[in-house]
Amino acid sequence: MAGPLEGIRVLDLSAVLSGPIAAGMLADQGADVVKIESPDGDTSRRIGPRKDDISAMFLAANRGKRSLVLDLKQPAAQQIVRELAQRADVLIENFRPGAMDRLGLGHAALLALNPRLVYLSISGFGQTGPNAGERAYDAVIQAVSGISASHRNQISGEPQVLAAALCDKLTALTAAQAICAALLARARTGKGQWVELAMLDAAVSFQWPDAMYNHVWLDDAPPASPEFGVSQKPWKTADGYAVASGPQPVEFAGLCAGFGRPELAKDPRFASVDGRFRHAAALREELDPQAAAIDTATLLERMRAQNCPVGRVNERHEVLADPQVLHNGTLVEVDHGALGRVRLPRSPARFNGTPAAGPGPAPHLGQHAADVLAELGHDAAQQNAWRAAGVLGPAPASGKSSVPTTPR
Repeated sequence: MAGPLEGIRVLDLSAVLSGPIAAGMLADQGADVVKIESPDGDTSRRIGPRKDDISAMFLAANRGKRSLVLDLKQPAAQQIVRELAQRADVLIENFRPGAMDRLGLGHAALLALNPRLVYLSISGFGQTGPNAGERAYDAVIQAVSGISASHRNQISGEPQVLAAALCDKLTALTAAQAICAALLARARTGKGQWVELAMLDAAVSFQWPDAMYNHVWLDDAPPASPEFGVSQKPWKTADGYAVASGPQPVEFAGLCAGFGRPELAKDPRFASVDGRFRHAAALREELDPQAAAIDTATLLERMRAQNCPVGRVNERHEVLADPQVLHNGTLVEVDHGALGRVRLPRSPARFNGTPAAGPGPAPHLGQHAADVLAELGHDAAQQNAWRAAGVLGPAPASGKSSVPTTPR
């Protein structure tokens, strides 16, 4: 696969979302990613609508990878991982702290074998500390990081867990950036390194610029400001919802004019950003009736005429037909062989100098075992012996190997 990471080999031992999405981003950008799965397969294979052993969630997070099934409790499987790590550029894992060491596959052991390896460990809370050994899922990190408290129900005031794996995904973004930074450092020094990433740290950092800005100043702290986003609630129109906001004075004036209330731009209560935050409820009382009296298309037209930032609230299925999404080619169709066509997002970043191909299909469980092990020099007889001993998963069912794969 062409792309800026062509030639980079990634060993993905992670599961569910945070690590797999990071590795999937690297695959999008040209890396050869081998996914190591347990005999039961990644849990995400069973979440969401699915065909055969591939769910929509698994597909989105593991597109373009190759799959090898190993029982890591067996010494022979651990040795295969060591062999793969010796020729890899990157290893990603999100086991609980200490688990990889107990398998003999910790960062110290593998960096001793391959000093150029970038070894990324994702944990929920960190490698050490009072919560280091606890299980962590996205909702737990939303709670501990303050994200739940920052997104309260606007009627009851109760904290909420957002209906998306927000912390997993923002951790994945952080992980992909950190890996590329470590690869750049390796290009300069010739040495790989261990990179630690806690989901909690990624989530708190994500919170800091806006949701936590009242907790920044330590010395002679200025007065606290209203919480960011208090006036960001969508406007309910006669037939739907839209978001229109105007943080800049000229934009706020455009907002008021678009609603047919230009005089509000000069109201002392709303004359500053801070004032609009403090008097958000009063502003809503003035403008909510204006929004409710017009349809969404009219609201968009009026706001755009005033150069006020505005967007229609798309239901999930409506995103697929949004004119700008279509224009950008954000979503692409991928041939998944016997499973039919699937819809996936392309890599969001476009590299004009080193363009990447579109996303590839996700692998069936253990689909590429023969190819990956052959690259290590292990012939079919050895592979069959390992299968008989339970080191490898069973051979892929007939037809699964027909899924198109990107040439490596």
